[in-house]
Amino acid sequence: MTKPTTSSISRMPNPGEFVPELADISAALFRATGNQSVPRTTFNLIHLRAGQIVNNTYLTILNTGFLRKAGESEERITAVASWQDAPYFTAAERAALALVEATLQPTPTGRERVSDELYAEAAKHYDEKALATLTIAIGQINFFIALAVIGKPQPVASLAAQQWD
Repeated sequence: MTKPTTSSISRMPNPGEFVPELADISAALFRATGNQSVPRTTFNLIHLRAGQIVNNTYLTILNTGFLRKAGESEERITAVASWQDAPYFTAAERAALALVEATLQPTPTGRERVSDELYAEAAKHYDEKALATLTIAIGQINFFIALAVIGKPQPVASLAAQQWD
């Protein structure tokens, strides 16, 4: 029988305490993605997938909480890990999930991460403003990935209650 692990302590509980400009950067990223050209749920889906890809519990729990707060079904939330063959996602959501995967996962040598075909597929579902916003949202989660995997904050679902709509 395995012994339950004790919770670890964050390595960097609050980087904003040392770099107060972090709040401005974070707010600017949220403002940039808050133009309503892409549904907030889509951002949470891609941010959840990003957390899964980098194996980060903080991001996974946080974005699962956001999706639950938004009223998403447990089937959709659970299926994010296997979205390619799950029947729960729209074509636009699939394109967004493919973009975040292409951005975060290595590709075979000599191939682009985001192929022209993938970009064209995303462009079928998102106009120019939405595609730019989606790109910023992928950059946003990459910014937070560094803080999450280096700083190792403790998982919290309670931040979902503070999400702005």
